[in-house]
Amino acid sequence: MTGSPTNAFAFLVQTLVHLYLVVILLRILLEVTRADFYNPVVQVLVRLTDPLVRPLAKIIPNMGRINSAAVVVLYLVQLLGLFVVVVISGRTPDPLVLSLLAVRELLRLLLTLYMILIIIGVILSWVGHNVRHPIVPLIFQLTDPVLAPIRRVLPSLGGFDLSPLVAIIGIQFLIILLGL
Repeated sequence: MTGSPTNAFAFLVQTLVHLYLVVILLRILLEVTRADFYNPVVQVLVRLTDPLVRPLAKIIPNMGRINSAAVVVLYLVQLLGLFVVVVISGRTPDPLVLSLLAVRELLRLLLTLYMILIIIGVILSWVGHNVRHPIVPLIFQLTDPVLAPIRRVLPSLGGFDLSPLVAIIGIQFLIILLGL
């Protein structure tokens, strides 16, 4: 099996961009859920994203609890990442296609991130009662807005919480329905 420098660089760009997108998206979601700003994990996320978000925040106002500047940075980083991958692969970038693809990829990232967070939350609820890591409360803070409405609708099953299962099925349904 032979490697291709084009594929290798495209992979590297996609991976680095994807990791930074997760960091920005987590910052946005943690701000929306009003996470504890003094949590060390939140502080790391803010420090990693501030160089791009802070200058835009001076120009772009927040929309309620949503950090609009961070959303713009999220979109621009995704767009730039897609542009670089297309250029690396030797194709001509189409701005309209890239802009729509960026929205699609961000929606897929959001749904996938929530699915992963819900699964991690389930595992932590089984084994992580004594875990004192600062990320644990953040995971539950992030997933509660998705799981709480489901918990209100589902009947109590004697200590079994099926809301994560319903949420994951719903997320998978959306991914398939939207063709992500």
